[in-house]
Amino acid sequence: MGLELFFWLIICFPFHIVFLASTFYQVLMLTDLEADFINPYDASSRINYFIVPEFIGQGLLCAFCLLTGHWIMFLLTVPVTCYHVMLYMKQQHLIDVTEVFRALNSEKKFRLAKLAYYITIIIITVFRLVLMLVYYLDSEDE
Repeated sequence: MGLELFFWLIICFPFHIVFLASTFYQVLMLTDLEADFINPYDASSRINYFIVPEFIGQGLLCAFCLLTGHWIMFLLTVPVTCYHVMLYMKQQHLIDVTEVFRALNSEKKFRLAKLAYYITIIIITVFRLVLMLVYYLDSEDE
């Protein structure tokens, strides 16, 4: 039971908080670009800085879920991981400075959908974390 608690508290929860914060920052940069508060080069470089580490982290989290036997969480994370792999293989994962205004609405919608996905995953993670904590504390009382 302690390993379950470790998995949800030390691995899943921090990963998902980082993914949520990164995606929120990317949406914020795209919104600033749309309102012309930031130039395209700065917005693209700031967003591109977070993309590859997010892809690697998502892949690691998906692999952790698979290796530890958390099948539901694995099934929830595998579509995004496969989409990230597809974008990386087609070399469409980075935002191009010269094309940023043309793809601004689609990039913003994609990031907002990802933000909603990560919020849903965090709710599931917090629920599982609380559930494991209650089971762990209940088993210690006996």
